[in-house]
Amino acid sequence: MRKRLPSVSLSSYGIGSSTNKRIAIVALVVTVLLVTAATVAWVSGSGNGHPDQDPAAPAPAPAPTSSPSTSEAAPKPAAGSGSVPKPPQIAEPVAYAKAAAQMLWSYDTRDTSRDQQLAGMRAWMTGETTYSDWASVSGQVPDPVLWSRMADQDQHATASVTEGHFPSAFKAALADDPSAITRAYIYVVTVNGKQQIVWKKGGSGAEERAVTLAVQCRPSHDCSLAAIAPSVTQ
Repeated sequence: MRKRLPSVSLSSYGIGSSTNKRIAIVALVVTVLLVTAATVAWVSGSGNGHPDQDPAAPAPAPAPTSSPSTSEAAPKPAAGSGSVPKPPQIAEPVAYAKAAAQMLWSYDTRDTSRDQQLAGMRAWMTGETTYSDWASVSGQVPDPVLWSRMADQDQHATASVTEGHFPSAFKAALADDPSAITRAYIYVVTVNGKQQIVWKKGGSGAEERAVTLAVQCRPSHDCSLAAIAPSVTQ
């Protein structure tokens, strides 16, 4: 019997209400890149897949009734980053977005605390505060209570990326005004992949994932993550 996997992964948590910074980033993507407002919707990351789950295995911790605070501050670097990989030195936006998506869809509560998870994710962000929407990224992490319950079940996830691409609306806007990108060098990239979740007593599940990211790649610099971006589909 096929059941939907409970929303327990990092990418399953909503982004929450808009902040001033998020509005500014939306305006940047929409105005600078000339993407019409009709195409903009926030990505929840929950996907529409129906994962396979072992009915005999205990279900992992349920999703919280409310999303984590979108204004949560990043933990101090001293917290370490546990199993979160360090950001790669990549100067091509699609390749960086694929690596970032894989990072966002992966976690291991067995050896990584929630603060370590956040610290590791924060290292992927752009240092330009004007364009960095940390709230949209940190909002993907479960609240402390749920993280603890996930840790009690030794819950961990790995991810594979199938493809990444510039959405057609982004490519069309860039073709209309190629110089627009030079203001902030922020690229919109949609990434598709699959997440595999495992917990105690043989419990497991898999689900298709998709996310649209805003990636900053200035010339002669490695790329960095700016935000979980507005969804500019296709």
